[in-house]
Amino acid sequence: MAEVINNPLSQNPMSGLARALLQANRLSMAQLDPIIKKTQIDKTPFIDALLQSGYIKSRELAVFCSETFGYSLMDIDAFNPGSFPEKIVDHKLMQTQRIIALAKRGNKVSIAISDPTNVQALDQIKFQTELIVEPIIVQHDLLVSLLDKLAKSSEQNLNELIGDEMDIDFGEADAGAAAAEAATTEVDDAPVVRFLNKILLDAINMGASDLHFEPFEKFYRIRFRVDGELREIAQPPLAIKEKLVSRIKVLSRLDISEKRVPQDGRMKLMMSQTRAIDFRVSTLPTLFGEKVVMRILDGSQAQMGIDALGYDPDQKAILMNAIQRPYGMVLVTGPTGSGKTVSLYTCLNVINKPGINISTAEDPAEINLPGVNQVNINDRAGLSFPVALKSFLRQDPDVIMVGEIRDLETADIAIKAAQTGHMVFSTLHTNDAPSTLTRLMNMGVAPFNIASSVILITAQRLTRRLCTCKKPIDILDQVLLDAGFEESMLDGTWTPYQPVGCERCSGSGYKGRVGIYQLMPITEEIERIILAHGSALDIENQAKSEGVRTLRESGLMKVKQGLTSLEEVLGCTNS
Repeated sequence: MAEVINNPLSQNPMSGLARALLQANRLSMAQLDPIIKKTQIDKTPFIDALLQSGYIKSRELAVFCSETFGYSLMDIDAFNPGSFPEKIVDHKLMQTQRIIALAKRGNKVSIAISDPTNVQALDQIKFQTELIVEPIIVQHDLLVSLLDKLAKSSEQNLNELIGDEMDIDFGEADAGAAAAEAATTEVDDAPVVRFLNKILLDAINMGASDLHFEPFEKFYRIRFRVDGELREIAQPPLAIKEKLVSRIKVLSRLDISEKRVPQDGRMKLMMSQTRAIDFRVSTLPTLFGEKVVMRILDGSQAQMGIDALGYDPDQKAILMNAIQRPYGMVLVTGPTGSGKTVSLYTCLNVINKPGINISTAEDPAEINLPGVNQVNINDRAGLSFPVALKSFLRQDPDVIMVGEIRDLETADIAIKAAQTGHMVFSTLHTNDAPSTLTRLMNMGVAPFNIASSVILITAQRLTRRLCTCKKPIDILDQVLLDAGFEESMLDGTWTPYQPVGCERCSGSGYKGRVGIYQLMPITEEIERIILAHGSALDIENQAKSEGVRTLRESGLMKVKQGLTSLEEVLGCTNS
């Protein structure tokens, strides 16, 4: 068997688990060799690459490890995470080594582990706890899943905040200088560090989109924007406001000595080995100190897919047909906070393939999209939207995304790109789809250029989604008719719902948000209206005759489907 282990097919160092599989004839050297090479190239643990190969399933591997190494095999899902002993093993060590302390009895600690040949992990636990370590074999996929859940738990993370255990990435700045400054802050103001870490974790766990740190004359307030609504979370002592802002500035690579002008920065928080949360930070001098607003940029939102955004089937078909056209312009419109950026990123994800060159100009790039060339606009350095767009056209693009069309020059270049064989995505701030076309004309874009380039306009809003605690409500037919329902829709086959409130939704009755959309393809008739300098009303009437639903009508469909309440739709749409 020793000759087989030294097979010249592989010159790579072999892990203990790989050696055991080879010696037991569960895998051949020909099967192991590419897996071992992959672990070296991708810097991934052997067990991950092994399970990804498909040669052995997670359950089979757990049984093999139990029988081969003589350790007990248990189902980790049978354990209650609330019963795990606290402060026995450092939580950061558990995340990095991928083990979980299950129980402590006397001078023994039971450790859930999927790779018993990970001697380094067992030695570190023995050194840290000064206890006898008893390995328990569990399935690798279940172990990783539970570790991820524990990492997302605010209470678990707060236990390790005393030493600021969270991994903060300072990006392109001088990490050494920033880390040294941060270390000094930690020594002097450890309570402030712990408080900020708790606030960040609470915001992530609550699903907040923004955090507001607001100083006033006699109090200091922290608010989260959850599901589109601001909620007051805490009023910490007024005395910590400057230390809290300084801490945020250090992590965001901002100048802590400059308090007279606004500043913008960015920071990254590593929740686990597989999950990172970015924060976009903005400071603003006010009468009583600097206000800080942090936008949470969760990359997983862009991976949700078209179906998760709330498009109706007919709207999804129209959108998919438009974004897969070889050239033209798709415009997404709506107020700030209506989800335009996530919609654009989702569309880009659909068409992001190795054979397509995609470039984006954003101010700033909010979510990192692998495979997409993203450019941050920097007006101070002379990198404006028009400059970036002109450069894109010399970069052999297939798809171009412009964060926002703000002026005539940007609009002209984007439209010319759409006319010369490129697919262009962008956003505008207008109330609905028809008014977007007149907005472009008011900016100075020639009507024939609009008609020949724009292929689809989608207006959108975000409305709060009803929690599962919702209950039916009786609404008078006349009220429904006044809201916009047609008599044919009041057939008694559906029931409107109202919010109730439970622990899951923190008593609000709503959990999450769902989009309502108005999708208006540019047909030949609408093109004629544009060329004739028609008004937004003319375009709206033509769109209605072609079956385009208004935002209100789209919202009423969500009420009929039981996704949201009537009051929510009435509050975010015009009749």
